[in-house]
Amino acid sequence: MATQANPLEEVLQDFQFPQREAAFFYGLFLRGHSAEELRKDIQVPAAVLAKWDRETVREPQLRPILETIVRYRQHVLAIFENLICHDATTQKLQ
Repeated sequence: MATQANPLEEVLQDFQFPQREAAFFYGLFLRGHSAEELRKDIQVPAAVLAKWDRETVREPQLRPILETIVRYRQHVLAIFENLICHDATTQKLQ
C-alpha cells in the first residue's frame, strides 16, 4: 500500500531550493530581461501581502505558510541580487 504524501509537505519541499529559482531568473537576466522587472516578478507585491494578511485573519492556519512563502521569495531575491552583483564585478574585471 503506497502512502500518500501530505500536500502541505510537498509544497514546503518546493521552498528548499531558492538557488534554483534565483538561477532561473538570472538566466532570464542573461538573456536580456530587465533586472528591475525580474525583481518585481520575484518580490511579493504589497497588494498581495495585504490580501494575504486579511486572509489570515479569517484563516489563521495560513499565516505560517504565507510567511514561509514571503521569506522564500526574499531569499530568492537576495541570491538573484548577489548573482547580478557578481556578474557586474566580473564584467568590470574583463
